[in-house]
Amino acid sequence: ALAGLRMNTGCAAMPERLSSRQTLAPFGAPFFLFLLILLLIAPMSARADADIRTRVIDGSDLPRAREALIESIEAEGLVVSNIINFKEMLARTAGDLGRRGAPFAAVEIVQFCSSVIAWQLIEESPAQVALCPLSISVQVRHGRPGQVVLAWREPQAGSAGRQKAIALLRRLAQRTAELAR
Repeated sequence: ALAGLRMNTGCAAMPERLSSRQTLAPFGAPFFLFLLILLLIAPMSARADADIRTRVIDGSDLPRAREALIESIEAEGLVVSNIINFKEMLARTAGDLGRRGAPFAAVEIVQFCSSVIAWQLIEESPAQVALCPLSISVQVRHGRPGQVVLAWREPQAGSAGRQKAIALLRRLAQRTAELAR
């Protein structure tokens, strides 16, 4: 009657063809390793651009939107520290990287700083100097003339300085959208 069964110390009799290893991992270790990696990566890919905000401005162009952004920054008592023609860099490096060109008809990045926010961030934690300068890109994508996209990184909320930086970036985007139409 017990032929085909083996005794497992401390456990009930189990058929030889069904081991405890198969019971615990019926699909095998590679499957569970794959599942674990998938579960770890999925949240990261879902949050890959969670800190990027955008604002679409219809009925505008890059020069008008850039000037509206600069005016908004200066109205806050801030100074533009740099304007980077990012499309130029993408065009210059496209061939070396096997790319056909930039996905933008035009894109510039406007950098600026608030000394008040910078000091507050640094006093909260010196490592937060990495959040400075703040920047907002002004983009016109191929096939979408008359539409400008503002894009900026928002620091994760968590401190008063970061909250002030977030509020400033949102105010600037709102004011720029109003002025650029």
